[in-house]
Parts: sequence; structure tokens; C-alpha cells
Amino acid sequence: MTTPATPQAHQQAPDAGPPGPYESPIPIRPATLGDAVASEWTKIRSVRATVWTLGVMVALMLTIGLGTALLVATDGGTLANDPVLGLGFFGVLLGSICVITLGVLTIGSEYSTGMIRTTLTACPSRGRVLTAKAIVFSSLAFAVTTVTATVVAGLQNLLLDGAPASADDWLRGTVGIGLYIAALGLLALGIGAIVRHSAGAITIMIGVVLLPLVLALFMFADSLRGVQRFLIDYSIPNQIGGLYGATMTSTGPSGWEPLLLMLCLAAAALGGAVAILNRRDV
Repeated sequence: MTTPATPQAHQQAPDAGPPGPYESPIPIRPATLGDAVASEWTKIRSVRATVWTLGVMVALMLTIGLGTALLVATDGGTLANDPVLGLGFFGVLLGSICVITLGVLTIGSEYSTGMIRTTLTACPSRGRVLTAKAIVFSSLAFAVTTVTATVVAGLQNLLLDGAPASADDWLRGTVGIGLYIAALGLLALGIGAIVRHSAGAITIMIGVVLLPLVLALFMFADSLRGVQRFLIDYSIPNQIGGLYGATMTSTGPSGWEPLLLMLCLAAAALGGAVAILNRRDV
């Protein structure tokens, strides 16, 4: 015979009530600019566009810079009256297109893929996001450009004899060029944030670099001489030449003036980008 169940066996455990809110074991703290910079550094070093654009820039600067020096040396020419540093101009001018492209893609690619929504969800402060992108991109562009320009300048001076360059010439031809190209890339970053279209922003930036000089070449009328001189003086190629001490005119910016001018343009573009980003939807 089975023993009948006792009343206690049918009793159920008392209701414990609804569960409390979930508490994450990971400490929660407000996001900072350092967090945004770390995130942007992870993005920029993990995409193939960074390797391709900066790799092509380094290859152009080395190939064109050293190729120009070798051609001069093969012809038996010397640069007795001019510093050899000026030969680095050609490689830097073409390499700047690569930095412009990467500057636009740093933010334009996120708009094209929709990744910008995830970025702004993780960090709602749009000014902080753009600041982090500017810090990471400009630091990388400055480092790569400065190191490459220094290597090219050193090798060119080994291959050719020229007028001795002063310490200020070396500083402008290496660190100054690195800062200028980084500022030019920041200008491209600002335009990319405003336009939100990679191809359109890259086209605009190439026009900014090349169009003023091209237009000036076709201004033959005497009434346009002033406009022609202005376009040549403040064209990007002439500004880069100014840092090397080899401007096309005697009235354009020279010395460190091109760098100050480009920094002002980049600051204006980024400021406008922040104002526009805060006023419109993604």
C-alpha cells in the first residue's frame, strides 16, 4: 500500500515577487573623448583604405622624390644655388591627393554604409565624434608624411650637391610639410562631413587643389591679371612650394604662412561641419 501524501508535500514555495532590475557587473561610467579616440583609432587602423591610401602616398613620395634626384644626377646637373630639399615638392603634391582621399573616407564611408548611426548611438555628442576623428586622422597623416619627407630629403641630399639648407629650411621641409598635409586632410574631413558623400567631397577637394592654378593659366586678358595673380599665389601647389622656399611668384605666402593659412581653413571647415551636424538628422 502507498502512503497517502501529506499536505506539506503539496505546498508550493511562496511567491518571490517580480525580479529586480538587471545590474551589470561591468562598471558604468560616462563616455569620454579618450573613449571616442580609441574607437576611431580602432576603425582607421582596421580598414584597408588606410593602408592603401597612405601606402600609395609613401610610394609616390619616395619614387618621385628619388627619381627626380636621380635624373638630375644622371644628367650631371647640380643644384649649387638652390637647396636640394625643393625636389621633394613633386612627390608631396601628388601624395597630398591620397591624404585628401583618406580624410574624406574617414567620415564619408560611414555615411555610405550607415555605420554613422551606430557611431552616433554609441557617442551621441557629434562634436566629440568629429573631434576624435580629427585627432586620430591628423596624427596619423602628420606622422607618415613627416617621416617620409625626412627620409626623402636625406636621400636626396646624399645623391646631389646643392646649396646648404638652414635649420629652418629643414624644419619647414619635414615637420612643416607634415603639418600642412595633415591640415589639408582635416579640410577634406570637414568637407566630407558637410557633403556626406565620398565621391562628391573628393571631387570638391581635388578641385580646391588643382582648379585655381588651372584657371589662372587661361586668364590672358589684362583685366584679369589681378585675379590670375591671386589664384596662383594662394593655390595649394604654390603654398606647398612656399614651405620649400620655391614659390612660383614673389607675392604669395612664404615661410610658415602657408601652414597658418591652411590651419585656418581647416578650422573653419571643421567648425562648419560641427554646426551642420548638430542641426540635421543623420
